[in-house]
Amino acid sequence: MLIVRYTAWDGSQQIRLTAEQAFDKLSEFLSFTDDVPQALDWLLHQGLEWEQGVRIMGLDELLERVREAMRQRYQEVNLRRAFAELRERLEALLDLERDALEGDPDGERARRRRARLEQLPPRVSEALERLREAPCDDPAARAGLEALLDDLDDIRDLEDFQRRYGDLFHGPQSLSYTEAVALMREMERWRRLEEQLLSGDLDAVDLENLRALLGVDARRSFEALKGIMTILLDDGLLTQRDGRLRLSPRGVRKIGQLALRDIYQGLLRDRRGGHQTDHRGIAHRRPEDTKPYRYGDPLDLDLVATLKQALRRRVGTPLDLRPDDFEVHATDHVTATSTVLLLDMSWSMSWEGRFAAAKKVAMAMESLIRARYPRDYFAIVGFFTRAIELKLRDLPEASWNMGDPFTNLQDGLRLAAELLARHPSHNQHIIVITDGQPTAYYLQGRLYCEWPLSFGGISMRAAQETLREVERVTRRGITINTFMLDDSPSLRAFVERMTRINKGRALYTRPDRLGQYLLVDYLGRKRKRV
Repeated sequence: MLIVRYTAWDGSQQIRLTAEQAFDKLSEFLSFTDDVPQALDWLLHQGLEWEQGVRIMGLDELLERVREAMRQRYQEVNLRRAFAELRERLEALLDLERDALEGDPDGERARRRRARLEQLPPRVSEALERLREAPCDDPAARAGLEALLDDLDDIRDLEDFQRRYGDLFHGPQSLSYTEAVALMREMERWRRLEEQLLSGDLDAVDLENLRALLGVDARRSFEALKGIMTILLDDGLLTQRDGRLRLSPRGVRKIGQLALRDIYQGLLRDRRGGHQTDHRGIAHRRPEDTKPYRYGDPLDLDLVATLKQALRRRVGTPLDLRPDDFEVHATDHVTATSTVLLLDMSWSMSWEGRFAAAKKVAMAMESLIRARYPRDYFAIVGFFTRAIELKLRDLPEASWNMGDPFTNLQDGLRLAAELLARHPSHNQHIIVITDGQPTAYYLQGRLYCEWPLSFGGISMRAAQETLREVERVTRRGITINTFMLDDSPSLRAFVERMTRINKGRALYTRPDRLGQYLLVDYLGRKRKRV
């Protein structure tokens, strides 16, 4: 018999982070970078929420705790009197030695020894080293010197520590020599831990030192962080090829599922999409919903619900079954579509989280279509100074293009139309996600790039050639729907001209609302409730 015991979290339990929990957080960072190691580094530095509000501290938080503890020491104590006691002891043994030299019968020797005593260096460690070269005559002075020489290594270290860091300690409490040495050793441990955390080499961190300084919770968090890459590799979500960390095919699919989940959580708080399709395809039964039969409906009877209607009116046999008792399953008529998502990858998409939101939507749509509409064709085209097809395996690591910062929507439309021509259907759509009007185009096979006439202005020739491509796409019966992440006058004017030519739709939205707008629109065109 399996017995499970639940207890309140008290900080003593071991953190057992799952691969799904770690990958969920990693996927957020992958929205902002095309580099898996960088995303993993961000995850390690920022940490993540575990369960029921329990937080796994990241390296940044651990580092801040170390620095806060060090700042607290700076504000509490000072080192101004750290050597006062040593100097007093040193001066006392020198007085004993001077008194002993007064009775030395060798006057010349006594004179040289006294001169040597008066010329001792001001640093305590150097003075002790000088005295060690010629032992004291007085037995009590000799014993006092031996006691000080036993601490010579600590004295040297403390002098160097005070020279380098003494000005940082400005608190009200003055420390004695013994207290200062203890503080120095403590600060050395804090600094060593700080350097280890800054290095990024998790194996270099002394776990016992971390636990002693920051506590058990910090050590548990660090051990959980240290195991993240291992559990992601073991679970098959990441893979290492040629010494480089990459997403595995399973990891790529998982990111799409997580993106879809995040967007659907927003959809649940929003209203249903109202777009309908005029082309009916196969009817899909929804067994959880029934409705009264009306003339013309498919006679897909829900037998149990139908018999219940008759029994409610009269219990007994034979059943008094009438046409009004008929309950049929509600259905959704689904149409197959071919869709290409055009993703703006120009430099301006790096602003305000635009590209991260657009990439998340692209992955969510791919996951949705693969899971729920496997007969649909869906492709993704990225466009910057030129256009390229983005495969699913490349999408999580795709990023906006700083090297090719122009916007070639014309080439994106051309490539999208070519892909749709290979997958004909009655419903062909191009979805454009962009934040700027065109600044690049092809003419007779040659690429041209032009800056706008002014900031926020229009690139006349690029706009003209792009609108010609819109006309060609329209003649093929392809609908263009544009989702704009900016509403500058020049972009709005250009998109309105596109809309007049193509009869598609244009929607203005924010990056944080893009997924909800786009998926509602897509699902609305897929279904009509009857």
